[in-house]
Amino acid sequence: MYITTALLRRASSSSSNTSTTGKRLLSSLSKKPVSNSASSAISSNFNQTHQRSLSFYSASRSVQRWSHGVDWNSPASLVAQIRIASSTASLFQRNIATMASENAFKRILTSLPKPSGGEFGKFYSLPALNDPRIDKLPYSIRILLESAIRNCDGFQVTKEDVEKIIDWETSSPKQVEIPFKPARVLLQDFTGVPAVVDLACMRDAMNKLGSDSNKINPLVPVDLVIDHSVQVDVARSENAVQANMELEFQRNKERFAFLKWGSNAFHNMLVVPPGSGIVHQVNLEYLGRVVFNTDGMLYPDSVVGTDSHTTMIDGLGVAGWGVGGIEAEAAMLGQPMSMVLPGVVGFKLSGKLKNGVTATDLVLTVTQMLRKHGVVGKFVEFYGDGVGEISLADRATIANMSPEYGATMGFFPVDHVTLQYLKLTGRSDETVAMIEAYLRANKMFVDYREPQQERVYSSYLNIDLADVEPCVSGPKRPHDRVTLKDMKADWHSCLDNKVGFKGFAVPKETQEKVAKFSFHGQPAELKHGSVVIAAITSCTNTSNPSVMLGAGLVAKKACELGLQVKPWIKTSLAPGSGVVTKYLQKSGLQKYLNEQGFHIVGYGCTTCIGNSGDLDESVAAAISENDIVAAAVLSGNRNFEGRVHPLTRANYLASPPLVVAYALAGTVDIDFNKEPIGVGKDGKDVYFKDLWPSTNEIAEVVQSSVLPDMFKSTYEAITMGNAMWNQLSVPAAKLYSWDPNSTYIHEPPYFKNMTMDPPGPHGVKDAYCLLNFGDSITTDHISPAGSIHKDSPAAKFLVEHGVDRKDFNSYGSRRGNDEIMSRGTFANIRIVNKLLNGEVGPKTLHIPTGEKLSVFDAAMRYKSAGVGTVVLAGAEYGSGSSRDWAAKGPMLLGVKAVIAKSFERIHRSNLVGMGIVPLCFKPGEDADTLGLTGHERYTIDLPSNINEIRPGQDVTVHTDNGKSFTCTARFDTEVELAYFNHGGILPRKQESFSESVKDFEGLLPLFGRAAMM
Repeated sequence: MYITTALLRRASSSSSNTSTTGKRLLSSLSKKPVSNSASSAISSNFNQTHQRSLSFYSASRSVQRWSHGVDWNSPASLVAQIRIASSTASLFQRNIATMASENAFKRILTSLPKPSGGEFGKFYSLPALNDPRIDKLPYSIRILLESAIRNCDGFQVTKEDVEKIIDWETSSPKQVEIPFKPARVLLQDFTGVPAVVDLACMRDAMNKLGSDSNKINPLVPVDLVIDHSVQVDVARSENAVQANMELEFQRNKERFAFLKWGSNAFHNMLVVPPGSGIVHQVNLEYLGRVVFNTDGMLYPDSVVGTDSHTTMIDGLGVAGWGVGGIEAEAAMLGQPMSMVLPGVVGFKLSGKLKNGVTATDLVLTVTQMLRKHGVVGKFVEFYGDGVGEISLADRATIANMSPEYGATMGFFPVDHVTLQYLKLTGRSDETVAMIEAYLRANKMFVDYREPQQERVYSSYLNIDLADVEPCVSGPKRPHDRVTLKDMKADWHSCLDNKVGFKGFAVPKETQEKVAKFSFHGQPAELKHGSVVIAAITSCTNTSNPSVMLGAGLVAKKACELGLQVKPWIKTSLAPGSGVVTKYLQKSGLQKYLNEQGFHIVGYGCTTCIGNSGDLDESVAAAISENDIVAAAVLSGNRNFEGRVHPLTRANYLASPPLVVAYALAGTVDIDFNKEPIGVGKDGKDVYFKDLWPSTNEIAEVVQSSVLPDMFKSTYEAITMGNAMWNQLSVPAAKLYSWDPNSTYIHEPPYFKNMTMDPPGPHGVKDAYCLLNFGDSITTDHISPAGSIHKDSPAAKFLVEHGVDRKDFNSYGSRRGNDEIMSRGTFANIRIVNKLLNGEVGPKTLHIPTGEKLSVFDAAMRYKSAGVGTVVLAGAEYGSGSSRDWAAKGPMLLGVKAVIAKSFERIHRSNLVGMGIVPLCFKPGEDADTLGLTGHERYTIDLPSNINEIRPGQDVTVHTDNGKSFTCTARFDTEVELAYFNHGGILPRKQESFSESVKDFEGLLPLFGRAAMM
């Protein structure tokens, strides 16, 4: 039952006419067409004099919806509204119950025969269309096309939508909108908890409507993997896994119980318990279907996930990317997503990687190239003979970092390498045969042994794999690649440079400073560049046997030569699945990793998302008291300042073997080509080349140690959990019992102040500037996921509610509580606000009084005075993880607009979904060139009638000092304007209103407005 209460309320009126687009919306919500007579009976007083059409979204712009009022604390009027809507629900259902839709392309429904007789099933055949344009389409676009054809009902998806996709070469540059219905949804626990909270709220609302709350269930498979909660509290111990899991359950018992309740309360939802692995590796090795066979209907696997690195599955030939929580929830409920038909960058690979070069070196090189090329909002599709030279795991590594190079997807079509991987990971022979047969029959399979038909791309890049060199990225951004041979020189430049992405501004006279201290009774010392964290972590690399076993080989050679990692370096190994442990043990290499301190600490994201745990007190003191620029080296995908650990100002991304090498060296201030890493037991210098394994050495170990049975045995038991999970007692009730005193799971306030009338578009009047930023403000700056600082507003709130400091946990773990998350907004301790003249920290200037306050306290001052605020920013605002709270938090703080040079794709869409206006300065302009200091008051002119606003139109911004300037309003689609008209869909942190949910702002306050936050 997909009904918006507003739609139901309007349906109770007696208007005699309903627009065609109105009937389409009603039908899309019910999945059945609406006849003229039926639509009349349930007419919603649609505006018949639309000033412009919204294609199949038109109705959503003309029907009134519930929306938030201005005062979040005013009494609710929900009950009366529910009563009105409830009676209409039955009428709505009765009028559409007997109507059926018919696919416009049923003529191309084709049987796929089995070689042994019978059939695998039926499928919608692209070749049967006999359209030569399809042969030139990128493979990634063919997946969108198949989805549109299969779901073409004339309402949610029309023949016109299908034609747009077939005519991709012509229509893509026009930024046309299309619908897309993913096959499934993927969640992790940090973002999954808010999604399940929203579903629980929807059930409550259905119950209040007097309807069957059990009807709120996902309609597509939903997989939630709990992987973001484990922290590296205990390291360098054989007992680290058990000890860290016990602490994980102590901190997160309430969250885990809530998720376990959800797994029982909702159908079609699989929850993978803690300690099983990292969501994207589990998706790659186990959850990914490649081709679905649902009741005899064959179609390509596709997935949207509430984590930006969902793109890792693109390496398996499955179309997948990250979205916001609200978009994911809409997809769960069977609603299509609205997205701009993307351009596709063709990236040709040729040649072969040189000996000793890793997949990590390749992905960091590709990331830098694509970032420079500019691929935001686009698909990247890899092709060429070189693709056949890299393993599936290498492809997944490249696909994983799509968010870092800015693309929606980094896609590798299915080929023989894919099929081999499917067999390796335990998929049955019959399943693999079905996948190959379907993809070949539907022209979605690449066979590099055959001549390739030329495909058309929007733009082209190429790389000779032989040109890739060993490298790292840092010290503050994933795309700041540094070759190993240049690392020492680059490090010294960073010490010299002014504070920035490549600078620390350390005075020359202090660059050789040595901080001596005692580490558990033994003398120790740190310098600028000393490594204090070395972590083999993250889905990006732990899914790749070649680099994981390569790390083991480096550790083995170091042990044999007599080298040892310094004991004060916090070393850790967090595999992405239990399979990694099995092949490291079979190869005999885990014992050498243990000898170097790289004991397994848990199965989850750990250091890559900031769950690195505390440094030893003596190390922390030496860094803080001597102002040491300490370094972390990790095999992750994100290294933004303040993310990995508050005390590591330099953070470098590197392959797992390089993580071990830098741990052995103890510093990033080294030239591996010229300087020894250490002195061996024979008294001779040991160099990098003495430790580094050859490509053939690694391949031999992979061949003998990575076996199909390992995958089968690991995943057969994955949902059985562990003792701690199985002992969690949860109620059997289908409605959740909210605890008002909980600091983890808090009933969101989203239903409390709804009104039946939409607020309409809002301008901004005399707003103050809350924050004035430079370039590359990330979602980690806006809404940190890591530890809660002891002096922060969130910490104060927790203490006031009886929570001890040791139990603060992380912001990420408390995303189910809006009170905590609003206080954690802009709470990153490394944030730099121009209002404070470059001072580092989560403070701002309260303009009316001149007081320096925490951002939260200043925002509350403005809100209590009834004054809105804006944020000024530079380029790439909102880059990094797709994080709902990076948009939800500012909305709760009263931010009305963000004016930036450019936005990250997903974050911009989230701002719109939360009712925040995203504005872009005109090219060549920014706050500095316009002479804006942030001390001005800002008025943004927007029409009060939504029909007078166009995607991408110019708006004028006035300041109280007489300055005016023109910006581009970054509402990129008609659907986004519809969201804005209704106060937002209250989305999540995420990702791409080029991926906004079609019809979703009409979906519900019963969902939309509630789920919003």
